[in-house]
Amino acid sequence: MPSGGVAMTKQRILVVDDDPSIRRTLQTGLSKAGYEVLEAQDGEEASRLLSDTGADLVIADIYMPKKSGLEVIMELRDQSASTPVIAMTDGGRTKNFNPLSYSEVLGGVRTIAKPFTLDEMLALVKQELGGGRK
Repeated sequence: MPSGGVAMTKQRILVVDDDPSIRRTLQTGLSKAGYEVLEAQDGEEASRLLSDTGADLVIADIYMPKKSGLEVIMELRDQSASTPVIAMTDGGRTKNFNPLSYSEVLGGVRTIAKPFTLDEMLALVKQELGGGRK
């Protein structure tokens, strides 16, 4: 190993969204940024992946079939309270209920509303995983 060098393992990110285009976009962009990316199409698959492999960060859509992103966040908080979560959604805001704010109460570290740019998501990921370098 070179002097002062540190062996680095890729940080693992789990992307959970029922929209395949969102998963594909995030998988491509996050992989290019040097992260290992796992994908889940719903909350049930996300729960299995988290149990089997774990993750350094979870990016979860709030509204999904089978199991919502809020349920995934609650389960994750029971298993690993320190794993950061970025909750995302493209709708569901009503006068009395904002699911992104609710996810913060459940332990979601960051929230982002769709549509977002890849650069916006990468900035949040870097903040959460400590990879932001100037």
